[in-house]
Amino acid sequence: MRLDDILFSQGFGTRRVCAGLVQQGHVEVGGVLEHASSEPEFQLETDAASEWAPELYPDGFCFRVDGRIWRYQSLAYVVLNKPTGIECSQKPSAWPSVYTLLPAPLRQRPCPGKVQGVQAVGRLDQDTTGMLLLSDDGKFLHRMTSPKHHMPKVYEVNLKHAVVDDVAQTMLGRLLAGVVLEDDPQPVKAQAAELLSPTHLQLTLTEGKFHQVKRMVAAVGNRVEALHRSQIGGLKLPEDVPPGQWRWLTAQELQQLQG
Repeated sequence: MRLDDILFSQGFGTRRVCAGLVQQGHVEVGGVLEHASSEPEFQLETDAASEWAPELYPDGFCFRVDGRIWRYQSLAYVVLNKPTGIECSQKPSAWPSVYTLLPAPLRQRPCPGKVQGVQAVGRLDQDTTGMLLLSDDGKFLHRMTSPKHHMPKVYEVNLKHAVVDDVAQTMLGRLLAGVVLEDDPQPVKAQAAELLSPTHLQLTLTEGKFHQVKRMVAAVGNRVEALHRSQIGGLKLPEDVPPGQWRWLTAQELQQLQG
């Protein structure tokens, strides 16, 4: 595999652009980046046609383009901590797109079909914060989003009206048994529901209907003041990913998601 092919596969532009990056001295190559704190030695590479043996570019093989370290990933799996005021759309209507929080190579990775780059695993409303996964692996995207797989997602809900003890069990019971939403005759229910404080409700859902959490809370006589997704499957939002930031998922985290 040629070095310019590696750059192309990672979203650094057309093959001609990638060859130019190498030939003009913008690319340095290194070893395998296993941990963020263990940076390998880099050396300048100016031959775009250099052949790289497969054992030299496993997932984690790294290179540096204009001083920025990049890890080779045959498929991209990313976790992002979505802030408020961001839309999960590549063509947003009123707010900035979540894709503007990602570097250009992730947005430009070549993919089968017309859509380039990583795609969000489902969506969060513009005023909802928290865990968002993105990938260019079609099978992974389907497995994470298909209703058939019942992927649990945990939401932290700040309620407008405090729930007193004599109402709490009734509200939780309704959410677990199922509530009917407007324009949707099929009842929807939470897999789990727990009141952590009078104004903090934790809901676990396995569906992803439009504004589902907000509509379910409204159906039991309350209102969502703030909404945050804290967990998908067995993976909690990593503490080392602050709002507006992203990082690659580790192999262990992928197992937690699919496990």
